[in-house]
Amino acid sequence: MKFVVAIDGTASSGKSSTARLLAKKLGFSHLDTGAMYRAVTYLLLKRKAVEADDKLLQEILLQAPLDFILKNKKLYVHLNGKLLKDELRSPEVDKWVSPVAEKAIVRAFLVAKQRQLGRNRKLVCEGRDIGSVVFPDAGLKVFMACSLDERARRRQKELEEKEISRTIDEVKANLARRDDIDSGRKISPLVNTPDAFFLETTKLTIDRQVDIIYQEVLTRIERTERQEGQK
Repeated sequence: MKFVVAIDGTASSGKSSTARLLAKKLGFSHLDTGAMYRAVTYLLLKRKAVEADDKLLQEILLQAPLDFILKNKKLYVHLNGKLLKDELRSPEVDKWVSPVAEKAIVRAFLVAKQRQLGRNRKLVCEGRDIGSVVFPDAGLKVFMACSLDERARRRQKELEEKEISRTIDEVKANLARRDDIDSGRKISPLVNTPDAFFLETTKLTIDRQVDIIYQEVLTRIERTERQEGQK
């Protein structure tokens, strides 16, 4: 049975960690769509084309030596055959990923890739428009929210673990800027759809977040199986 868990929410609200752990607990594949946007951003930075016009963007994406592979239930991103890891989490990629993701050509390119990867799978994926655009018929849509102060604290801790020094004010300003871009863009803005399961994560541990969504997934699957059995 195909079943998609679509998790949307603000930057650093815990989406990626929750989605990864939830997929493992469910035995589903995990599609990290944020890594896909980061990969395109990284590519454009390498080409010095983050502010390129649509024509050049289209040329770059059509010829992009990027490969997105779901293997062993995880997403692997390769550029020119090289596996991308820490490169996707650099401060420079952080700075540009939201403006890049706002571009219609980039979104169209990656939404098509995401739908292709998610076809006929049991899948957990997260991003900004997963439930609203990529998988509007997902078995469960989740919208995660968290206070800006808590998100900044979490993000600063992540950076410190990578020996990247940023003040809390710098981190908070970057997150606020990304929030404005993600929520205000004309194409596929970050929205809490009416049918989404809302989860406030400010005071929740990652394990608790995972457990809450896990139980909701089981409820939805049971309901779906019951309905199909009545047909």
